[in-house]
Amino acid sequence: MMIDFFHPNVGGVENHVYMLSANLIKCGHKVIVTTHNHSPNRAGIRSLLPSPKVYYLPFVPIASSATLPNLYTFLPYLRTILIREHIHLIHAHASRSSLGHEGILYSHLLSVRTVFTDHTGTLRNADAVICVSHTGGENTVLQRELFDKSGRVRDNVYVILNALVPEHFQPGTPKSRDTVTIVVLSRLAYCKGINLLVATNPRICSAFRNVRFVVDRIELLGPIRPNDVCSVLMRGAIFLNTSLTESFGIAILEAACAGPYVVSTEVPEILPKDMISFAEPEENDVFRAISEHDLIRAHERIKTFYDWAQVAERTEVVYDTVVKPRQMELWEEMKRHWDRDRFA
Repeated sequence: MMIDFFHPNVGGVENHVYMLSANLIKCGHKVIVTTHNHSPNRAGIRSLLPSPKVYYLPFVPIASSATLPNLYTFLPYLRTILIREHIHLIHAHASRSSLGHEGILYSHLLSVRTVFTDHTGTLRNADAVICVSHTGGENTVLQRELFDKSGRVRDNVYVILNALVPEHFQPGTPKSRDTVTIVVLSRLAYCKGINLLVATNPRICSAFRNVRFVVDRIELLGPIRPNDVCSVLMRGAIFLNTSLTESFGIAILEAACAGPYVVSTEVPEILPKDMISFAEPEENDVFRAISEHDLIRAHERIKTFYDWAQVAERTEVVYDTVVKPRQMELWEEMKRHWDRDRFA
């Protein structure tokens, strides 16, 4: 696994990499995670239980845990890890990860196959591409031109949905209807629709005197630990998601599993229509969706929808299709680099 975004940082991509690694280890595979160091003291080689060995490389992130392109300074570290750990395949995650892109760029020159999972939106060098939703897959195919001349999507593009551990999100006791608590768990970023949240909150509080937000009636919690996510979700009757873009939206799945009714901007595929209210990404429609509050306990249904063991099994199939074919000759690899663009 090669990515900029990993624990101790908290997020959907970080959790995806950790849980996928843990389940691949259960299937008998050896998994190594390569990421950058995290101040003040997360550096060097660490072993996480029950998940993989982690290499925290000495690269400094610039913002939101992303690093600048390292050009050839990353190559000595990559070569050492590949040889020392006997790596057969590199699985890179997230299109904003410089480490992931550089791992894919250099790996074939070292006879290592590659898989890329796009969590947001480099791929010609990847032997296979995994998308976490069908909508995200369509965007990736169009943006990266992953189709042949006839317009047919390439056979090496797969869709494997995200998952969660339902046991970690047990519903709590029914909430008092005297006060309706709305929970928002999100980064305060434009892509997460923070502008919609700021515009909508005053209208909701004005129209519904018994509403309070957990984010005088608006509570800002700041960063919370992964172990505290369920307890925060259980404080609310409604979970509000205002993202402008979202490949999968694992927070929506976690909220539905923990009990709150989900109101969201258009994030398709994750839940049946009777378990979520959709709103267009504009202030009036978010306000309209909030007013349709109807609490639904969906924990037992969620347990049947998404499972990390199934995600690991389907990912294994992708790995097998990547590893088995003939390794390209050096001149073929150089031609593929040249076809990608003249700079690469």
